[in-house]
Amino acid sequence: MAAPGRLRRLADRAIPSRESIETNRWLKPVASRVMHSSLWRFTRRSVPRGVALGMLTGILVPMGQIPASAFLALPLRANIPAAAATTFLTNPFTTPPLWVAAYWLGSWMLGPRAAQKVLANDAPGWLDWLLHQAGPATLTGLVTLAVVLAVIGYFGSGLLWRWWILRKRKRRLQLRRAGA
Repeated sequence: MAAPGRLRRLADRAIPSRESIETNRWLKPVASRVMHSSLWRFTRRSVPRGVALGMLTGILVPMGQIPASAFLALPLRANIPAAAATTFLTNPFTTPPLWVAAYWLGSWMLGPRAAQKVLANDAPGWLDWLLHQAGPATLTGLVTLAVVLAVIGYFGSGLLWRWWILRKRKRRLQLRRAGA
């Protein structure tokens, strides 16, 4: 495992600086909005928004999830780092089980017609199944899972935030009592 100092140096090299973002020719028109401190500050309102947004974009956007979540964070006033980090929920290890779960959930939601089996050697039947049954079932399941996970992420991160703040206050009180 790499030492924390090495990880810090690697992150410092990989993460663009504020100046490089502000002078980037593609971001220059919106740089002042993107670099607004409220989008980067961790607050009790912006973090749950960022987590929910990251869940939605991570599941529903097949490619470019981080730029999509950063772009959508602007009007929603969501925390950009939280949204970007939460998109990593979907990765090469979690995406296949997520899509299988989405297919089964969508098949259950759409009824028994969507779960019909088609023989593997019947190419037109397989294509029909893919376009008319598996596709709608998977899409329905993905949207449902994305919304449910976003709601769970929103309220779960809000509860974790509250727990963290209460823990900090409790420690501060204990230190005051011990010092007094």
